[in-house]
Amino acid sequence: MSNNSGNVLVALLTGAVVGAGVGILYAPDKGQKTRKKIKNSAIKAKDDISASISNVKDELTKTADAKKAEFEAKLEDTLSNMSYKADDIIVALEKKLEDLRKKNAQLQK
Repeated sequence: MSNNSGNVLVALLTGAVVGAGVGILYAPDKGQKTRKKIKNSAIKAKDDISASISNVKDELTKTADAKKAEFEAKLEDTLSNMSYKADDIIVALEKKLEDLRKKNAQLQK
């Protein structure tokens, strides 16, 4: 989930809680009933926020796992390419060594 989506979600939840609180305070109920409604609204808001945090955590975990797998694949590919290049360098050095041995043998004659 992107940062912008998280901000929008928090803003919506905050607006819902504030709206519910204002609506309950202006309702023509007894004080005990109003306090119970406020308590229930607060509990619901807490549960909604907990669920949202859990969803964000799950999304972040999924994203991190995907990025980790992607990084490991790229690392493996890079190491494989480096191995081939190292082999090419070794072959070139061995050829150069063989050429030097031939020149040295000719000079020793």
